[in-house]
Amino acid sequence: MSGGTAPHTAAATIATRCRRGTRGAVNQRVIGRQTSKIPSLIFCNAEGPGADLWGMERPPLGMDELIEHWTVLSDEVGLVSAKQEGTRLAFALLLKYFTQHGRFPRGRAGFPDEVVDYVAKQTKTSVSSLGLYDWSGRTIERHRSEIRDHLGFRECSVADAYKLTDWLAVNVAHAERQPDRVREELLKQCRAERIEPPSPGRITRIVRSALHNAEQTWFHRIAARLDAVTVARVLALVAADNTTVETEDSDDELDEDEGSVLALIKAMPGNVSLDSMLTEIRKLNAIRAIELPAGLFADVAPKVLGGWRFRAAVESPSHLRRRARNAPEATVTLLAALLVEREREVTDALVDLLIATVHRVGARAERKVTEELINAFKRVSGKENLLFTIADASLAAPDGTVREVVFPAVRGGEQTLRELVHEFKTKGTVYRRTVQTTLKASYTNHYRRGLIELLEVLEFRSNNTAHQPVIDALKLVKRYAKAGNTTYYPLGETTPEHKGTLKDWADLVYRADTRGAGGWRGLTPLFWLHVRPYGEVRLDVNARLSIGAIGALGAG
Repeated sequence: MSGGTAPHTAAATIATRCRRGTRGAVNQRVIGRQTSKIPSLIFCNAEGPGADLWGMERPPLGMDELIEHWTVLSDEVGLVSAKQEGTRLAFALLLKYFTQHGRFPRGRAGFPDEVVDYVAKQTKTSVSSLGLYDWSGRTIERHRSEIRDHLGFRECSVADAYKLTDWLAVNVAHAERQPDRVREELLKQCRAERIEPPSPGRITRIVRSALHNAEQTWFHRIAARLDAVTVARVLALVAADNTTVETEDSDDELDEDEGSVLALIKAMPGNVSLDSMLTEIRKLNAIRAIELPAGLFADVAPKVLGGWRFRAAVESPSHLRRRARNAPEATVTLLAALLVEREREVTDALVDLLIATVHRVGARAERKVTEELINAFKRVSGKENLLFTIADASLAAPDGTVREVVFPAVRGGEQTLRELVHEFKTKGTVYRRTVQTTLKASYTNHYRRGLIELLEVLEFRSNNTAHQPVIDALKLVKRYAKAGNTTYYPLGETTPEHKGTLKDWADLVYRADTRGAGGWRGLTPLFWLHVRPYGEVRLDVNARLSIGAIGALGAG
């Protein structure tokens, strides 16, 4: 078998097995395309005997399952025995199938061969008689009627269809938008109310009607929760420009103005930068300016809300405008769902940007300082003998100058001593302090504006008492973020203390009030362990400058 024909042969084999199992009564659909040497998948009707959903041989039913579902019971024997020998087997199969599934099969394909053999032995009939049974004539209609009467079922009437539609809309479709799952619940309800399920086409119409009715009910309910002013704000998101003439044939792909509020709300966040943070803050403020009430969708299933959000996001403004003219409640609900979901997403994006910005500022400061120090660093050798050499030369000429006595005594002269001093400064706490100073300068000169505005739109909380000083510090910064060009916090304010502001960071975070009025005062305590201290703001709006003290300093 060549490589080019093997896939087609394998696919043909699967299809042949499918046809044999269903005796020609099963529809087949190709659900996979031929790719390389992988055979296409063949989908067979699940009712086919011996065939599963993927067209492969289904294992035969075991004896326990046959006994449980296909045994003719004592109260059924008389009903089955009364039928003629030519139709007795088919009647028994219809009876047991309906008892198990609550509906009738579509034809012979619903009965596996082992089931037919098992029931034929009980009814003492030949399996071949099933091939002569008419699956669409008056005989089967009479048999179905007798089975329904025996089991207490009835056909689905028009009134039953309306009742089932209303039940689905209220109890299922309000929270489930998948038609297949709604159909499953419909079949369960039919069995519970002892109603024979209608035809597949009618079931589809009932399911669609229930989904539509449930959604329309939601649209009217959500819109009724909003006042006229809020509704006007929501619809203004898709309002057409007065200078634009909208036609039915207009290009929907180009009708969304890039500068519109709706386009801003739909846009995804950019790369980590101050501009991206400011854009997301502006986006969040635009959403909150609509002033949707809290809990607007509290009783709506998350997947239903997500579906509305997706529809509003992909529909063009022109489509939403046309929808608003015919069904304003639908447009209001879809846009409100988009706003609520986007508010959560933008909030999460801002938190992610904050964390990424914090790490970026710290990483850049460390990288910048490291590069500078590495470029300037040169290890000085012979440091152990350097002190002895300098001491010996100094004692030999105690009255000489450093340039005349010390520099000539050291190999490399003045440059060696400079490199020695620089090497000392690039180690330990000096390096850390340089990083901290660079980081603080980066925040003060660039990122502070975005992070201060972030405090206006996000609320930070923590139920961990260890982090409470961070929360208090953020509140303090927020209170005086727009206090103007001031230096110290007012008298009476308490600056929170945290382990992140101690030790190496203490000098950069706190500054002592040299006038002796209040000890440690003034900080921007975005602590390094959590948000890191970027810059400092010294405020004292209550104190006045002492002219006398200034004069004394000048005289000194």
